[in-house]
Amino acid sequence: MSPRRPPLPPAPAASPTWRPRGATSQPPRFAPRPGPRLSRGSLSLRSCPAALRPAASLRPTFPPAGAASPARAQAPPPAEAVPPPRRPGARRRLSAAAARRAGAMAAEGDAFLRARGRTLTAFRQDDEYQWKGPFYFIQGADPQFGLIKAWAVGDTKNGDDEWGEEIKLAEQAVQAINKLSPKPKFFVLCGDLIHGMPGTQWRKDQEQDLKNVLKNTDQDIPLVFVSGNHDIGNTPTRETIDNYCKNWGDDYFSFWVGGVLFLVLNSQLYFDSSKCPELKQAQDVWLNEQLAVAEKHKCKHIIVFQHIPLFLRKPDEDHDYFNLEKSVRQEIMEKFHKAGIKAVFSGHYHRNAGGFYRGLEMVVSSAIGCQLGEDTHGLRVVVVTDEKIVHKYYSLDELDSQGIEKELLDMLAKHN
Repeated sequence: MSPRRPPLPPAPAASPTWRPRGATSQPPRFAPRPGPRLSRGSLSLRSCPAALRPAASLRPTFPPAGAASPARAQAPPPAEAVPPPRRPGARRRLSAAAARRAGAMAAEGDAFLRARGRTLTAFRQDDEYQWKGPFYFIQGADPQFGLIKAWAVGDTKNGDDEWGEEIKLAEQAVQAINKLSPKPKFFVLCGDLIHGMPGTQWRKDQEQDLKNVLKNTDQDIPLVFVSGNHDIGNTPTRETIDNYCKNWGDDYFSFWVGGVLFLVLNSQLYFDSSKCPELKQAQDVWLNEQLAVAEKHKCKHIIVFQHIPLFLRKPDEDHDYFNLEKSVRQEIMEKFHKAGIKAVFSGHYHRNAGGFYRGLEMVVSSAIGCQLGEDTHGLRVVVVTDEKIVHKYYSLDELDSQGIEKELLDMLAKHN
């Protein structure tokens, strides 16, 4: 049996006859002018069951045959376009609700694209040049949707077709952050957002599932994204970087918060820029400009975020997959030291590590997702005071159930 099709809408009316509120008798039915039946397939207006016919109060009347039609400019709108009576205030409430929905949708979309024009639009730069007292932010790294299963089966290239465990861990991270009081200034993810490399099968699904989790982050806590090797490729190209920027915002940028300059760098350009050397050169020029601005404004601190650590434990350690090549590393460390940069926060290692180079602290945080050592899934709380930068790594369970310890909270309250 074919499904019942809906009737055709009533024809536009020249002067619809309405049933007055409270009327006890039905208005007369109109008689259509002679002519062929209007039908859609096997269903015609005349053959419609009574339950599907237009309500009597909405059936228009037509002028007698041969009568002149009213002027087109004076014809009222079709019956279905005439709005029903509204309660006082109903329009206002609906408009406000629609505005809230539109605002929420816009905020959700913008949350992942706030890094534009080499800055972060979540903060007004002119308002953030001056020191305003201690604050803190949350650093996470390597949610890397898909790696837990791929690592377990020993196939890191094609074994990333499941990431349910990573979804649960990312949800716990967002839940823990949303509970914190006072709220952190922002939440930065230091790369490897997903496991699927550019062009691989599950990449888009992993990206969408991560966004579905992160969109639940408190809207007063801006998200900051750092590109990792799984986000743009071990050897990035202009195309892979452009695709990343369409999904997560600029691959390098700066922003100010309370007199502190934050620099987000694309460390993959330091690891292997052979397919896009001009992009590495552009980042180098931009970085020098940012350091000159920092010197001009006498910022309280400069803090760097990048995915690949400069080094894991010692500045002169051998080069491997998890750090930068020695000569590149030395050049960057010296530049950072001369600029007065206090700390570099990174991920990539899936373990906690770190060390110092002439007063510059290298902080390597373990992963929200897959662990490759003895650490637990977690986040790092970073407190910035006028004199120093203090940080502690919390397991997700600890931060979710207990929050930030009193010692760090006291540092925040000391000058506020």
